[in-house]
Amino acid sequence: MALACRSGLHDRHDVYAAQCPCRDVLDLLANKWSALAVGALEEGPQRFGVLQRRLEGVSPKVLTQTLRRLEENGFVDRTIYPAVPLHVEYALTDLGRGVAGPLGLLRSWVEEHLDDIHAARADTGRPQEA
Repeated sequence: MALACRSGLHDRHDVYAAQCPCRDVLDLLANKWSALAVGALEEGPQRFGVLQRRLEGVSPKVLTQTLRRLEENGFVDRTIYPAVPLHVEYALTDLGRGVAGPLGLLRSWVEEHLDDIHAARADTGRPQEA
């Protein structure tokens, strides 16, 4: 579904169009670490270490890059508190809370259908990746 571009940067928003900036946002939000970070932040503002423990398997470098991209795109706020040691918290913005619902539905769907996905892979003879 294409929508008119209110910013005037291009004619319309259409994720299927090769040059549409929507694709950059879709790429960010479709990333597993972004989807998981947004989900973890639904629980409220969190420090980096708490997020890293919650998102088992993410490296500090990847989490930093993910949070930075989410912040640059307006989904996450980063607040620095002047303390020793430095205290930094990440929280969802209104835009982030808006996308949290659809991403939560996707995460729930994956959890509910993982056994079906594994069965489908077994039927095709492909290895079980997830």
